[in-house]
Amino acid sequence: MKRKGIIIGIVLVAIVAGYFVFGNNSKAADSEILVTAQKGEFLIDITVSGELEAKNSVQILGPNGLRAARLWNVKIDDLIAEGTVVKKGDYIASLDKSELADRIRNEENELQQSMSKYTQTQLDTALELRQTRDDLINLKFAVVERELILEQSQFEPPATIKQEEINLEKANRAYDQARKNYQLKKRRAVAQMQEAAAKMAEDQNEFDFLQRLSQEFIIKAPEAGMVIYQREYNGKKKGKGSSIGAWDPTVATLPDLTTMLSKTYVNEVDIRKVKSGQKVNIGLDAFPEKKLTGKVVSVANVGEQKPNSDAKVFEVSIEVNEVDTTLRPAMTTSNAIIADVMKDVIFLPLECLHNQGDSLTYVYKREGMTTLRQEVEIGKANANEAVILRGIEAGDRIFLSIPKENGNEKFVPLEDTGADLSALKR
Repeated sequence: MKRKGIIIGIVLVAIVAGYFVFGNNSKAADSEILVTAQKGEFLIDITVSGELEAKNSVQILGPNGLRAARLWNVKIDDLIAEGTVVKKGDYIASLDKSELADRIRNEENELQQSMSKYTQTQLDTALELRQTRDDLINLKFAVVERELILEQSQFEPPATIKQEEINLEKANRAYDQARKNYQLKKRRAVAQMQEAAAKMAEDQNEFDFLQRLSQEFIIKAPEAGMVIYQREYNGKKKGKGSSIGAWDPTVATLPDLTTMLSKTYVNEVDIRKVKSGQKVNIGLDAFPEKKLTGKVVSVANVGEQKPNSDAKVFEVSIEVNEVDTTLRPAMTTSNAIIADVMKDVIFLPLECLHNQGDSLTYVYKREGMTTLRQEVEIGKANANEAVILRGIEAGDRIFLSIPKENGNEKFVPLEDTGADLSALKR
């Protein structure tokens, strides 16, 4: 019985000792995470956010006669909600007609004046020519009268006959002069009528043009589609209360949603890695479960200033491969541009890497029950991981952070390294 109690006591002591030894080690292990060096395909990507837009779209334009009417800016009085699906010919917007209405009233007054001037010119020329024709007839009668007098003076003295011949000659000359003057007055009257008619026609055309232009201030859809607001030069969308200009009369757009682009901006450090044709993995902030693909179709050659920042960025356009009915312009995307793909390489998370100075990199490697400081040579890296060219093999277990118990680990240098390892060896 006494022996049995001793055995039970020994077992209890062993259990308590095991708890303190292995329990503490378990807690320590839990606090120190190890990862396994992977070997396989390594992607070097550049992740940037972007915004969807249609590759092709139809512009909804305001009146095309604004410049001819000398209306340089016109306010948008009303505009249907963005995202509205419309059919061809449906109402889109209406523009402010106040300035145009003033122009129409002024032109109507001009037209009335020119019509009055035309009528007045017509009456004046008619009266003048009528008076001239009457005078011409009277002068013709005077010639006939002088001819009769001359004929009756055949038996008069020669002086009398000579005087009557002179009188007849004067009458003929007066008649000829009046006839020529009549032709000149007639030509002048025709010119005056043409001038008045041209002015009236010009005012009439201008008035009719402004009337037609007024009807175009009601904007309708040129094609079927979804209405997307047009952005101004400052990035703000045109809406109710905005203005369209004579040189840019775009009110909104109707995008072709079958082919979408993600427009993004890459900083000047990474832009050298981006080229047309590179593959892109695309995510949607609105639908995190959707995974799309695309390719880079254009890279800007000239950078631009980022708003509220000193950083320079370059515009990059990415074409989405898939056709998805959920894609809408202005949706935010996450674009991972695949800049390079490396096959059969060993890589580790960046957290595993530690530096000594500028030229020496090492990791904490678990080998059996011991921990080593293994020097490594690193290659290319992405945002999360780095390629390991030398120092470890696939399957090696590496500490994700510095072990709590460190300082006495054996340092293992690379072969033929020229780095100064004295600091680490200490």
